[in-house]
Parts: sequence; C-alpha cells; structure tokens
Amino acid sequence: MASTILKRTSCSSAFGGLRIGAAVRYLVTKVEAGTDIVAAAPNVSLQKARSWDEGVSSNFATTPLKDIFKDKKVVIFGLPGAYTGVCSQQHVPSYKNNIDKFKAEKIDSVICVAVNDPYVLNAWAEKLEAKDAIEFYGDFDGSFHKSLGLEKDLSAALLGPRSQRWSALVVDGRVKVLNVEENPSEFKVSGAEVILEQI
Repeated sequence: MASTILKRTSCSSAFGGLRIGAAVRYLVTKVEAGTDIVAAAPNVSLQKARSWDEGVSSNFATTPLKDIFKDKKVVIFGLPGAYTGVCSQQHVPSYKNNIDKFKAEKIDSVICVAVNDPYVLNAWAEKLEAKDAIEFYGDFDGSFHKSLGLEKDLSAALLGPRSQRWSALVVDGRVKVLNVEENPSEFKVSGAEVILEQI
C-alpha cells in the first residue's frame, strides 16, 4: 500500500542531541507517494561507492538516476553520513541483516545513499561488511537530497549540509512509500523492518 509519512519535527532535538532552536515545524518534502523520483531530480547522478583507483579508471563516472530506478523495484534509504553512530550501528545493519527478506519480496536492489564522496562510502561499506548486500551511492554535493527536499543542515553536529534519515520503496522510478524520521538522530521509521511491512 502506497503511503507517505510526513513527520512533525521539533527542531530543539537535533542530530546527536545538540540543540539547534526551539521552533516547531512540519517536515515537508518535495517528494511523496506517486512522485517520479527521476523527474523530481533532473540531471542528477549519483556516484557508486568505489576505491580511488576505480574512480580514476572509470574516468570518475557517475550513474544517472534512470539507470538506478528504471524498470526496477528498489528500496533506498538515506542517512546523514558514513562512520556516524546511528548510521553505523543501526541503520545499515538493519538492511544488511534483512537482505534475504528483501530478495524474497523481489526487490532488485537495496541502496544506501549519503552526502559523502564515493571513496569514503566504499571504505565504510567494507568496514561494515555490507557491500555484497547493499549498493552504496554518494551524493557528494547533496544535489539529490536537495532536489527531493530531504536535505538537512547538521552544522551543529559539525557535519555541515547532509540528509534527513529516510527510506523509500521506488517501483519503476515512482515512489510508493516514503518514511522520514522526525530527527536524523532517531531510528524509528526508516529501518528495514518497517519498510518490509510496507512492501
């Protein structure tokens, strides 16, 4: 069943428990159930996780979104960054540990995307021993997340511009389910167990 989760967000509890302000707002993204994710982020490409030598040998090739989503059933999740706490200890492991369940649901690929360069993501994926289960892509300049309204300023945590913590089911380029955490430090709606129930 298609659904969109738009969470009421209190800005007073931000990433890592640091306080950013006292305002309360509603998190509104530019993407929702039914959105064509490729059309929503025109001319945006992602960078598949790789070593520096692989980047050089490929002439620093990028991957257009249509190549990632067209004619495929994809689960994608975004997170604030490689080597950060919740991302390393909970978010990626939840997908890695459930990869067989995603395969049983005929998911073509499970993708992790973060506002990092592909070299950092590659080293992180190898450290987590998750590279065989999950495809990792870098959104090095944040353009993918900005296009979808999923960007987040985490300067208070010394991370700078990053992304919300989120997950989505995308079928043939169209968003069927979108889950966005109230705060990037939380892990309540964006994990594998939640989206498996929504497929």
